Amino acid sequence: MTTLWVLLRMLHFIAVMVLTGSAFYTVLLAPARYRYALAGHLHRVLQCSVWLALTSALAMLAAQNVLMSGDWHNLSDVDIWLAVFDTRFGAVWQWEILFGLGGGFTLLLRGRVRQQALLLFGILQLLCLALIGHAAMHDGVAGMLQQINHALHLIASSFWAGGLLPLLLLMREARRIDYRTDAIRTMMRFSRYGHLAVALALITGLINSLVIAGWPLIWRDNIYVTLLLCKVALVTIMVLVALINRYWLVPRFRLAGSGTQQKFIRMTQLELLLACGVVGLVSVFATLSPA
Repeated sequence: MTTLWVLLRMLHFIAVMVLTGSAFYTVLLAPARYRYALAGHLHRVLQCSVWLALTSALAMLAAQNVLMSGDWHNLSDVDIWLAVFDTRFGAVWQWEILFGLGGGFTLLLRGRVRQQALLLFGILQLLCLALIGHAAMHDGVAGMLQQINHALHLIASSFWAGGLLPLLLLMREARRIDYRTDAIRTMMRFSRYGHLAVALALITGLINSLVIAGWPLIWRDNIYVTLLLCKVALVTIMVLVALINRYWLVPRFRLAGSGTQQKFIRMTQLELLLACGVVGLVSVFATLSPA
């Protein structure tokens, strides 16, 4: 059951991050005249992300019931469900599911309102995720500041990692004459604001690690610390890949016959794969004690 919980948590995080990252493009990054067309091209990605986020949230709630009771048969026990909803996770997760449903109903809307609502519900789900797990280990002002920091971390990470899949689509769009200029401008904006998102993700991630695990000099040799160091290594590689893309490959796009654009796509795919690895690691050590 723990393995299933980790898998569901990973899928949920990926879905919400891709939803939010994609919606950032259609609401803020793309030029106004291109937003409707881009929203159409990203519709399937947004739609799949919305439904995956909702179904994984519902499955996580059911899994929490089984983890607490120890028996699948208790899924029909009202008292167990009341006990689940009485926990901090249950209280927060009701809102997570509600916002997931909101995202589903948003798909029935049209135009700019739909994209704005998708971004709103994506961010609201990220805010709920910042209220559970290790982010809720402290009470009072310290706990509130930790949760705010974690919320900023999730939003920045979603802009960065959640925006990689749409970036790959935009590389394809840039080959079409009718969309080329707007697609390139959108990618340039993602790159510009991506610097800020990466910096914010790194700073808030560092603060999270220090608050949860303490100073590195006092870290104990346990599986939590090992997985945390693995996460740091993967994020470091992601940053290096992003820097190579931005400052080595992009300036060489205009060199004919260099294959630079294809290399950029491959490097972005690698960065996306690394991001999935990071989310997977976080999903695992979120179930462990840092002590």
